[in-house]
Amino acid sequence: MIIERNTGKYRVFSEESLRIALEKISSNKSGYLVALSSDGRVEGIITDGDIRRWLSKVDVIDLNVPAISIANTEYVSMPYDTPRSEVAKRLDSRVRIIPLVDEGKHLVAIARTGHADLTIGKHQIGESQPVFIIAEIGNNHNGDVQLAKHLVDLAIEAGADCAKFQMRDMETLYVSRGNASNAAQDLGAQYTLDLLAKYNLSREKLFEIFDYCKAKGIEPLCTPWDEVSLDALEEYGMNGYKVASADLTNHSLLRKMAKTGKTLICSTGMASEAEIRASVELLRAEGAPFALLHVNSTYPTPYKDVNLNYLPRLAEIADCPVGYSGHERGGFVPVAAVALGAKVVEKHFTIDRSMEGNDHKVSLLPEEFKEMVHAVRSTELALGTNGERVVTQGEMMNREVLAKSLHASRDIEAGQIILAADVLVQSPGQGLQPNRMGDLIGKIANRDIKSGTPFFPTDLEDNASKARDYNFPRTWGIPVRWHDYRKMLEATNLSMLEYHLSYKDMDENLEDWFDEVLDIDFTVHAPELFAGDHILDLSSYDEEYRNRSIVELQRVCDVTRRLKIWHGRSSTPVIITNMGGFRTEGFLPKEERDRLYARMEEALSQINSDGVEIIPQTMPPFPWHFGGQSHHNLFMDPDEIAAFCERNGMRICLDVSHSQLACNFHDWSMAEFCRKVGPYTAHLHIVDAKGVDGEGLQIGEGDMDFGAIAGILNETCPNATFVPEIWQGHKNSGAGFWFALDKLEEWFGAKE
Repeated sequence: MIIERNTGKYRVFSEESLRIALEKISSNKSGYLVALSSDGRVEGIITDGDIRRWLSKVDVIDLNVPAISIANTEYVSMPYDTPRSEVAKRLDSRVRIIPLVDEGKHLVAIARTGHADLTIGKHQIGESQPVFIIAEIGNNHNGDVQLAKHLVDLAIEAGADCAKFQMRDMETLYVSRGNASNAAQDLGAQYTLDLLAKYNLSREKLFEIFDYCKAKGIEPLCTPWDEVSLDALEEYGMNGYKVASADLTNHSLLRKMAKTGKTLICSTGMASEAEIRASVELLRAEGAPFALLHVNSTYPTPYKDVNLNYLPRLAEIADCPVGYSGHERGGFVPVAAVALGAKVVEKHFTIDRSMEGNDHKVSLLPEEFKEMVHAVRSTELALGTNGERVVTQGEMMNREVLAKSLHASRDIEAGQIILAADVLVQSPGQGLQPNRMGDLIGKIANRDIKSGTPFFPTDLEDNASKARDYNFPRTWGIPVRWHDYRKMLEATNLSMLEYHLSYKDMDENLEDWFDEVLDIDFTVHAPELFAGDHILDLSSYDEEYRNRSIVELQRVCDVTRRLKIWHGRSSTPVIITNMGGFRTEGFLPKEERDRLYARMEEALSQINSDGVEIIPQTMPPFPWHFGGQSHHNLFMDPDEIAAFCERNGMRICLDVSHSQLACNFHDWSMAEFCRKVGPYTAHLHIVDAKGVDGEGLQIGEGDMDFGAIAGILNETCPNATFVPEIWQGHKNSGAGFWFALDKLEEWFGAKE
């Protein structure tokens, strides 16, 4: 059971429109909303099932109806102070969410089935979330506030998500009131008390450090070692707490921490499995959100005692996110822990291992911590999923070039039976894979097939998509090359062409391809790759490389101006351009991205774009170059895109596939993204996307909520032109495009 106390993203006011409800339910990814009156009283529950049922019943879809009109008003609610065990019993396959309310039926929290990602500030901890990396500064500041702040700065540079400290009220915590000279204490306790007496920071100084963390953009976390410290931290307003190994069996403190309702990250060092189970039972009974860290509390821990194989068992016992807090030397064990399922990693952090105190000796130095963070991030990317293996987008691109496919050995007319003698296995792999030979032989050809051309998956279908006339309220077209634009023009009623140029196309004589002025508009997609493996980059650090990019884009402008002669409806054609900003080694911080934008703007000022309009394309986080992956830095962030357009008076091409991938990677709302960049959009690439690098997918094969974004785009950029930029959509006479247009007409088509 999950108790959601932060209910903001799950709320919709009853009188708000269904359109707003759709956007919220799409954004929160939970599948439900609670409908509230204007004063916050619960009036109903809306699930994605309620929306689907409503859509199936109405003849005319009006997204402006009040949200309450489709809500389930016969919902189950319970008082907030109901024992959690009783709430859990009421949840089942039919009742998946229960609003928890006060006496006036105002929403206080939401109980629901399943396990939620934990939240600490802006970070989430869960199966599908990045590993939460904690730099345990603890008392390694040695009582010096300035050193503590310096360690915070170094932790940020190293890539930590969180800087953690400890708070103790010495007088109430220790029987000797913190007196290190008490002769009754044994040697180990005297040593610890002596260090704490010298280095323990007051709550006021710790609060100053926490404020510094927030100002610098890193999450502060603290371990309260006693109830007095917990009260002080609650008064300050911490977003979550770390429970020390020493306090996992301290049920009174653990219960009080659980009652805060904040995420608890609990270390399990020095505890038996029975003690771990008892603490888990307590936390469950309190409805606390928590994670458990596998720990061996020796300093340093011998590798033979680390026992990372316990992590999966710990996850099974606790049924919660698990992590690893390490006291061994080096930074490679936490990386191995991530491979075994750790979603939290904690390592001690110092600037000098020779400083006084046990923790320094088992701490990582800043560069070592940075290397560990890089290894953790690389490992979590490499882990992937345990689902069915799928061919990645990069592999698909390479298969096109390297693999083989089935090709026709002779001309085959529609209606003829395809015989074994009609089929050859040849490169490149642009069609049906050779293992589909048995499926193909004996089929009746559903089209005319020329000798030497590939067979396609649609050749196995009885009802493959065919071109027809389409009805869209905006100018639209499809991507073409010189060799196939005439065939596409004849196939349907498109109103523009988007010429996708290769660098070799730039050298063609246009008179060889055009012999009359076409009554149509056009756009140009500039090549990204030029001769000599040169990828266009107007922001390159290398001046010579940047200057060549300027020359190549100037050539594109010149070709586009010549193309205008052959297109009667063209006024100022747009040139869709991938402007650059990629890096193979990783992403760049904002200040460096700002410098890239500045170099790009300087480069653009050197290009003669009279009579044409250069429009940057929005980009994905991981573009494919030469069959491999890079990291993109520019034209991903919607606020940066809007600022660029305002600053330069430019417009963009919104590639919704690229931008959905960016939203998936950064956990942004695609609806909000489109609202921000829509007003600056001149042209649209409409295509599906999946995950963080699955671009160019057929409509319906990815994560895109076309129903939600269509309304936003129709509102914010109603005059933007569009093409369905389906990867390899041109194959089989454009079958992929025709299928996409059939689907898109449902959302973007003209309403009768």
